[in-house]
Amino acid sequence: MTGDLRSQAIALYDRFTHEGMERRQFMRRMVALAGSVAAAEALIGAIAASPAAAAIVPETDLRLTIATRNLANGYRAYIAEPRTRSLKPAVMVIHENRGLNAHIRDVARRVALAGYRAVAPDFLSPSGGTPADEDAARDAIGKLELGKSVADAVAMLDELARASRGGKVGAVGFCWGGAFVNRLAVAAGDTLDAGVVYYGPAPDPSEAVRVRSPLMIHVPELDDRVKATAWPWVKALRAAGKPVTAYNYPGANHAFNNDTSAERFDKAAADLAWKRTLRFFRRHLR
Repeated sequence: MTGDLRSQAIALYDRFTHEGMERRQFMRRMVALAGSVAAAEALIGAIAASPAAAAIVPETDLRLTIATRNLANGYRAYIAEPRTRSLKPAVMVIHENRGLNAHIRDVARRVALAGYRAVAPDFLSPSGGTPADEDAARDAIGKLELGKSVADAVAMLDELARASRGGKVGAVGFCWGGAFVNRLAVAAGDTLDAGVVYYGPAPDPSEAVRVRSPLMIHVPELDDRVKATAWPWVKALRAAGKPVTAYNYPGANHAFNNDTSAERFDKAAADLAWKRTLRFFRRHLR
């Protein structure tokens, strides 16, 4: 696949999954781009996340304790933590617009192996939880009342802080979850001790003055949709004297950290961003 075809296909897929492009129009344009229905379906399969992709940290990893529990306001959460009796700082792991799926549970286990109590809430809990069908999950995410979800997440942070070492709580989010971390930083005040944003659209720059927690923001060079708001947000945070660290990832696409998407995943960018993320959490949560 040529780089130009790949970029056009990913941009088209993002319009479908993030901007509400109608499915019939999406398929028509993808077939025109790929040359045939079969080629279009293969291309979509390579861009979309694969539910069958192997986990980096298996659920059977004996170094971890794993459970599903209720949090504040009835939200269900997947929780992974090291098998020790000592209290650990907590990190909320916030899912993409596909909901709490196998990939995000895997990311939670990676966070846990780094020494944290990783808590991945299902923000679709009020509507019955994340459905297996990704399109249905995206539709459900689109119907959430974001202000209420953020307020509920602030209540979860309070709950997690009471059971964490030193009362420290961080958050990391991807795509929809990255945007959510930005909004959580605006709403949570001192309750959030560190937030990491992976390719999430940003709030209006005027909200920057309300942020109290340090933020780290990962921005893919090829993600025009996210860049349009991310860099003005970073500029506003810096102008307001807020602690923010931002990185550009040359040649990387939206969702470059998602190893279940063959066409999006960028191992070099993902490894570097993860190294920076864990260093950031060590600095602010330990």
